[in-house]
Amino acid sequence: MGLRIAIFDDNKNIRESISMLLATEPQFDVVGSFSHVLDCIDDVKACKPDIVLMDIEMPGMSGIDAVAQIKKEFPHIQVLMQTVFEDDDRVFDSICAGASGYILKNYLNTRLVEAISELQYGGSPMSPSIARKVLNKMQSAANVIRPQEATDYQLTPREKEVLSCLVNGLSYKMIVAELNISYETVRSHVKKIYEKLHVASLTEVVAKAIHQRIV
Repeated sequence: MGLRIAIFDDNKNIRESISMLLATEPQFDVVGSFSHVLDCIDDVKACKPDIVLMDIEMPGMSGIDAVAQIKKEFPHIQVLMQTVFEDDDRVFDSICAGASGYILKNYLNTRLVEAISELQYGGSPMSPSIARKVLNKMQSAANVIRPQEATDYQLTPREKEVLSCLVNGLSYKMIVAELNISYETVRSHVKKIYEKLHVASLTEVVAKAIHQRIV
């Protein structure tokens, strides 16, 4: 059985284009396509997706609010936001609400499959600028809340290096250059980090690393 994907977008042409694109990939299975998020909990409950593609701009209720509801009810589901502008504060708000990453609508045809694959293997597709915003927010929170002593999560030295790069806002490609390892190796390390830290998003990774002084 393929990776189950649900699409939320008020633009019918975009929903159909995404469905057609994903239909060419045997590892993916589109299980739902919706024009609004007013019934998102019922819709997700009915189609049981592994990953949700969510448009930020939705009628009646924003995609950001929908993300918060979905992650509260189904914390295991990964959400990939679709946006027009990368530097929009709403992208940052989406990540803080629980989304695991985002993709620019202009790059759906060329980057969507790769972005979904990143989510599948524990990654969080987003730009360094947005990751830096998340980092700054987490650091501010850490200054208010007394940090906990570091817990031994049995990370390997290389995993700690990768985690440090993530905390500093580096993208996967930047980590490849920084540590002189392959892209697949980075993805493998990130997946292990997520598993060992018991987290599901980059926001949680950064928060936990800072709050518990892991790196």
